[in-house]
Amino acid sequence: MYRQAIFHITVKIVRNPDEANDLVQETFIKAFGSLKTYDHNYRFSTWLYKIAANSSIDFLRKRKLDSLSLDKPIATKDGDVQMEIPDNTYNPEHDLRNQERSNGIEEAIESLPEKYKEVIVLRHKEDRSYEEIAALLKVPVGTVKARIFRARELLKKKLKSIR
Repeated sequence: MYRQAIFHITVKIVRNPDEANDLVQETFIKAFGSLKTYDHNYRFSTWLYKIAANSSIDFLRKRKLDSLSLDKPIATKDGDVQMEIPDNTYNPEHDLRNQERSNGIEEAIESLPEKYKEVIVLRHKEDRSYEEIAALLKVPVGTVKARIFRARELLKKKLKSIR
């Protein structure tokens, strides 16, 4: 059930499918051994994906590779060439900003009036269709669309400071 998502996370970090497969197995082993520390206030998938990401980062830290310096120019017969490669390495500050943004979004959703919060959660967290939401809430589809529109407008106003 979670294998593909974990594989995607690990291969994105380590950039090697064989090593990523090993890390998928390691993730499940670590998760099984740490089940007692799982906090039920959070989604299981989020907890599991964090284990996968941390395992991948630990793997990269432990691995010692001969590497090409990106700072030193490469000598060629036409002269020196400076390498310009984008930095795609793990950035904890980026993760922290994303986490803060996620927390801000969650707080903004929680502060919505109940009828708006309800439709936003059903639509965006549970991936329900307008028709499913209408059936669950026993309201017309047009009402669902209007509430979602209004909820998004309220969220935009509340989230301007997070950007």
